[in-house]
Amino acid sequence: MNRPRFVLDTSVIVSAALLARSVPRRAFDVAIQQGYVLFADGLQAELSDVLLREKFDRYVSREKRLHFLASFVSVTVPVVIAESIDVCRDPKDNILLEVAFSGGANCIVTGDADLLVLHPFRDIAILRPADFLSEYGSDQIQRA
Repeated sequence: MNRPRFVLDTSVIVSAALLARSVPRRAFDVAIQQGYVLFADGLQAELSDVLLREKFDRYVSREKRLHFLASFVSVTVPVVIAESIDVCRDPKDNILLEVAFSGGANCIVTGDADLLVLHPFRDIAILRPADFLSEYGSDQIQRA
């Protein structure tokens, strides 16, 4: 059985890092455990910038966030962008589409309305974390 391939939006990853019992964290865990999470340099830079902002110091220590970031990056599959895509109404989100398309993703997990309106994009599902769990939760993947 081929493992599915996922792209996680930065906001989903940040929520997973900061909120241990959240829906984004459960979606993050399912993606890591049950499939491959695709990642690219541009996403890593954005994630580092957001995750290490001072405003998050009161929730989780900088050291724990750095550890989370390093652990996350170590389990992702790097993707080289094969095609520039410019269809999202928020141009900063095009990189998620590029990574998903270039990496052969099954799904993008996001809460971003600018991406959700594109569902599906080139046969790639774009789902909110709760919808991702309904479709790709461990029970669903084991039955596939």
